Amino acid sequence: MMLKRPKAAVPGGRNKEQTMRILTKAALLMTVLGLAACNNPDRFGAGGADGAYGAGGYGAGGQGGGFGAGGVDSTGLGDPNDPRSQAYFQQRVGDRVLFGYDQHTVSPEGRSILSAQAGWLNSNPSYAIIMEGHADEKGTREYNIALGARRAASAQQFLISQGVNPSRVRTISYGKERPVQACSDEACYAQNRRAVTVLSVGAGS
Repeated sequence: MMLKRPKAAVPGGRNKEQTMRILTKAALLMTVLGLAACNNPDRFGAGGADGAYGAGGYGAGGQGGGFGAGGVDSTGLGDPNDPRSQAYFQQRVGDRVLFGYDQHTVSPEGRSILSAQAGWLNSNPSYAIIMEGHADEKGTREYNIALGARRAASAQQFLISQGVNPSRVRTISYGKERPVQACSDEACYAQNRRAVTVLSVGAGS
C-alpha cells in the first residue's frame, strides 16, 4: 500500500494572498487616477489640446478659455478688450473657418470671417500669420495632410484677395493630428475640419 506524501505547507501563504490583494487594489487605484487625468479638459493647459488655440479659444465671439473674469490676460495674448491684441483677434474677429466634409472651398460663413480677419490684419500690419489646415479623423494620414494643405491654401488666397500682403501669410497642414474635439460623431468631426489663423508678431507690411 502506497502512502501519499502530505503536501508541504506553503510558508507565508496568507502573506502572499494579502500581497496579491494589495497589488490588485493598487492597480485599480492607478487605473482610476489615469482615467481621471484623461477626462481632465485642462490637462493640456488653458484651451485644451491646442493650448491657447484649443476648443473655446476659437471662432467669432469664442469662449476664450485662456482668460479669467474681467478679461484678465493669462495667456500672454493681451487684453481681449484691446482691438489691437491677439486675444481680441481670437475672440472678437474669429481665428478659424470650418469646412464641409472632404471640402476645401471656403463657405459663405467662412468668407465673412476671413473678410473680418483681412480687415484686422490690414489695420495691424505688424503681424504675420500662419494659416493652419486641419481635417477630421476619417481617412489616411497622408490624405488628410493633403486636404489640410488645400484648406489652408484656400483661406490664404482669400486673405490675399482682400489685400493682405502675401509675404505675411504662410501655410502649414496638420491633417488629422491636432483635433480640437475628440469623439466619433459628426459634431466633433465638423469642428475638426478647419483652417486656423495663428498670429505672430514681427511681420513687414
